[in-house]
Amino acid sequence: MRKYSKLVRRLFIGIIGIYVIFTLVNQQKTLNQYDAESEKLAQQIQEQNNYNSELSKQQEDVNSLEFIEQTAREKLDMYYPNERIYVDNGM
Repeated sequence: MRKYSKLVRRLFIGIIGIYVIFTLVNQQKTLNQYDAESEKLAQQIQEQNNYNSELSKQQEDVNSLEFIEQTAREKLDMYYPNERIYVDNGM
């Protein structure tokens, strides 16, 4: 009876050990997935911050005289009164 009790105890401890190892491996896989997702989201945040800073710079430049002049030339085909414009039709 005593040998049977030791065998059951060892078997129970072995099963618990296998369960603990299996659980730890699965948790490590999950943690690795979370780390990868965290890095991806951090990169997206950095890209968005860069884009926001570019938009802030553009917002500051909108009221500048150079921006207004460039927009008038490119989009509205407006030029100074005594300015001569040459167009190359060779293309």
